[in-house]
Amino acid sequence: MVIFEKAVSTASTPGVTPAQMQRFVRQAQALAKVQGEVDVLIAGNQRLRQLNRRFRRKNKPTDVLSFPRPSGGDIAISADIARDNARLYGHSLADELKILVLHGMLHLAGYDHETDNGRMARVEARLRARLKLPASLIDRANSGGQAARAAAPAAIATKKITARKRKAGAPRSSNVALRKPASRRRSAQ
Repeated sequence: MVIFEKAVSTASTPGVTPAQMQRFVRQAQALAKVQGEVDVLIAGNQRLRQLNRRFRRKNKPTDVLSFPRPSGGDIAISADIARDNARLYGHSLADELKILVLHGMLHLAGYDHETDNGRMARVEARLRARLKLPASLIDRANSGGQAARAAAPAAIATKKITARKRKAGAPRSSNVALRKPASRRRSAQ
């Protein structure tokens, strides 16, 4: 299920519908071979800051968090950061949200770009091409955003990159949007 938190209405996410995102989540889940139920929360920076502080001890918003469960998991996405990055990299908000869903889904599938010697990056690149999506988070982090900024309009290219490189450590959670975590065990991000 895709949940747009109350603070993030469809008016603040133009061109993006819950039904469209739900279809993409199912497609990404199948391609990433994630079994079980996956819920996606699209919220504002305040909510992502709370989650990041609670589960990763980082008092700042982040673009995407993944919370694996034994079967499936939860993904939380900052609509604010997604909107900024869509402008920065010159693509649609819908594409940026899809990039974040795919990245989070690969974490639910057990990939960890910080420890896997590029394996997640290769899988993400292959799936991104298949889904016709622009540059991934890993590509942007590894290039320092230079390739993507070169393609962006000059006025946007001078802005600071807001994409956050994610670190390992978010614990498992039964439902990010509605319930407290089932445990505080650490898992790969």
